[in-house]
Amino acid sequence: MTKFIRAAIDLGKNYFQVHGLESEGGRSISRKVKRSKLHEVFSQIDLCRVGMEACGSAHYWARQLVAMGHEVVLIPPTYIKPYVKRGKNDAVDAAAICEAMSRPDMRFVPIKSAEQQAILMLHKTRELLIKQRTMAVNALRGHLAEFGIVAAKGIGRVDELLAQAKADAALPPIAAAAVTCIAQHLEGLNASITTVEEELARAHKQNPISRVLDEIPGVGTLVASVVAASVPDPGVFKSGRDFAAWLGLTPRQNSSGGKEKLGAITKQGNRYIRKMLVTGATSVLRVVGKRTGALADWINALRARKPERLVAVALANKLARICWAIMTTGEGFRTDTYVKA
Repeated sequence: MTKFIRAAIDLGKNYFQVHGLESEGGRSISRKVKRSKLHEVFSQIDLCRVGMEACGSAHYWARQLVAMGHEVVLIPPTYIKPYVKRGKNDAVDAAAICEAMSRPDMRFVPIKSAEQQAILMLHKTRELLIKQRTMAVNALRGHLAEFGIVAAKGIGRVDELLAQAKADAALPPIAAAAVTCIAQHLEGLNASITTVEEELARAHKQNPISRVLDEIPGVGTLVASVVAASVPDPGVFKSGRDFAAWLGLTPRQNSSGGKEKLGAITKQGNRYIRKMLVTGATSVLRVVGKRTGALADWINALRARKPERLVAVALANKLARICWAIMTTGEGFRTDTYVKA
């Protein structure tokens, strides 16, 4: 059997590039492999460490190779780019992955299970459906405004807008037919969103980590389930700050010569979770005046000297750190830090 100290795979649709290294500074082997032949190729290789870029289908192939006994690591694409040599092709990319995975300070992406990816698929589907609903509502408002039919902003005002269009005798029949088409589309989207949210609620109840996270103020079913599914191993983060930095909720640094300069948040990492946490933090700010405890006192003190949006982002950062602490220790949220006055 072929023996490598480490191997790398550059994933593709139908063909993969495999790069194996026999020894440090020794001979390397590069080979193009069909998708259907990948299992066969790695069954003929002694168990070794395999690296892949954390891209589409990477978690699937990682689970497949782990089941065969190989040790698999997934690397963020950004961390592979510095090791790409001149030129751009699959062989060069595979060699870069093989080099990047050998670095002692390299950061890896935990491999997600099929169940975790299924939950994330539900979240992405919900986000897509909401985006399509927003587009349809905006189109409806724009079209009807041309006929003098308007209503107040908000998704809850769509029924009022449709009722006005139906009651307007001056609306041309062709336009009325278009309104009916959009209304039916919106009805289908609303039904699909409800179905997805029911599935998410069911998955949330079956996940003990997600249920514990739900105890945190501003972290509901949606936030708890997506955090639990996105972070299979919280131990990859050294601290809560590292987790918050992964979400892009920490200040951007531009320090030099011993002078520390902090700017706005980096907005790097998982945009969806960051958006959900900021939204949850905003909801907490609306009712924090009716709460007491250490967390409520911290929010009120920060609110007294900082702008409202800055406070919301700072609270989202704190909520992210609390999530990491709970996932790491298994301890529930300390309700005495945030109770009704």
